[in-house]
Amino acid sequence: MNHPKKKFLQVPHVWAFTTYFAEGFPYTIIRIISSVFFRDMRVSLEAIGLTSLFGLPWVLKFLWGPQIDQYGTKRRWMLSMQFLLVFMVIAVAFLSPLPEGIRIIAILFFMGSFLAATHDMAIDGYYMEALDPKGQAKFVGYRVMAYRISMMTGTGVIVTIGATTNWLLAFLSAGALLSLLFIYHLLLLPRVEEERIPIHNFFRAFLKLRLVIVIVLLAFIIIVLRSIFALEWYGQLKEQLPILDKIRFPGWVGIGLLAALVLLAIFKSRIKRIFLRDKDSFYSRAFMAYMDREKIGAALAFIILMRTGESMLASMASPFMVDLGIKVHYGWISGGVGLPFSVIGALVGGWMISRYTLKRTIWPFLLAQNLTNIIYMFLALKLNKFVLLNTGAEMLISIGSLNLLLVASVHAFDQFAGGLGTSVLVTYLMRTCLSEFKAAHFAIGTGLMNISGVLSGVLSGFLAGWLGYGYFFGISFLASIPGMLLIFFIPFLESNHDSSTTH
Repeated sequence: MNHPKKKFLQVPHVWAFTTYFAEGFPYTIIRIISSVFFRDMRVSLEAIGLTSLFGLPWVLKFLWGPQIDQYGTKRRWMLSMQFLLVFMVIAVAFLSPLPEGIRIIAILFFMGSFLAATHDMAIDGYYMEALDPKGQAKFVGYRVMAYRISMMTGTGVIVTIGATTNWLLAFLSAGALLSLLFIYHLLLLPRVEEERIPIHNFFRAFLKLRLVIVIVLLAFIIIVLRSIFALEWYGQLKEQLPILDKIRFPGWVGIGLLAALVLLAIFKSRIKRIFLRDKDSFYSRAFMAYMDREKIGAALAFIILMRTGESMLASMASPFMVDLGIKVHYGWISGGVGLPFSVIGALVGGWMISRYTLKRTIWPFLLAQNLTNIIYMFLALKLNKFVLLNTGAEMLISIGSLNLLLVASVHAFDQFAGGLGTSVLVTYLMRTCLSEFKAAHFAIGTGLMNISGVLSGVLSGFLAGWLGYGYFFGISFLASIPGMLLIFFIPFLESNHDSSTTH
């Protein structure tokens, strides 16, 4: 019989929080804190720009997602990755005081990004194994809340320790926190699935010649593309088309993923025959099972487009506040107002989807998410004179207490509505996953989700500079309309749909 205290620590209310905190924390260290650390170590901006490569595994993770479904259990993958990430962070800590340790740290972060992306897929897969569709919707708010709190812990606490004391202590603190999460998960995380194929068989399969050739080929393609981007003619092309300079390498990979899926949809029958020649290929079956379903084109378009307007707004909201002349207030507006409201939005969204179903809540939630752009438009037009006066000015003109309160209120609504929208997106992505390929299919969905963020982020700076913030925010709302219209055509809105059916 379980001890009551132990049983309490094993309820989804606890582990849904701890697992997604553990998911967001390594991401924050590798993708955000690393840039602050490198700049503090006086690394050049050009070299820091190369850290965008750390995001590559999160775009490519769908390539090895099927292995997580096929070998071992999601719990074992999760624990293995957490253990290795703890060692990575501690190694970074002890290397941080050494001048010659910077390059090694960069290599460790790049290797760690593959561990963290795999860790993400294992946690997402575990969540879907442990809970039925209603439970998944119920606790989606906990997921989003935990992830956002982990990011604030990293950017707030860990960066503060590094900036005020030293980075050795900062990274040791991060490693200690991740160690506590690993110990809790090792001892108390419930076992929810049976092992399909022993995980040690994965390492045997990994050493097969075919897989090694694929990995070497991918590495070669990456090197070739990086070399092309460094050529003089590409530099001249970027001068003629400045938009190209805004798309980092992971962005091109995401665009490549989209192009590959479009080709897969066009030549589905022919590619299906090629993929399924090997009847035992779990990898091929995972990809074809995802694509070979009714209305999957509408589902993919919705996943890509539903956050376009929000991504455009998010990319320019911070510069807007800086140009407005309130950068000194940005910290408390973002952390003290934005974070609590985003958490509340995520919790309310998860609870309402669980109670009233995704089909009933998807329209009002996405409408609320995208109406924020209209509210920002009116705010920017109202305060445009302060933007004109304060942009680039040394002596800033105060916007006044009432206007500052108005900005904070708009940001609060933005974060609350963003929490609702995130709850919709996460729930919908889970609905697109077949039971046999949970980790692989969720990885494909999240990879596609990032494409609109890449492209809209690239366009946003040009549009805002050309039109001004007010009209730009209005355009960003128009960009959200196609995603909302697709709601009438998308499948998988019902939690009891027969997702195992293929055509």
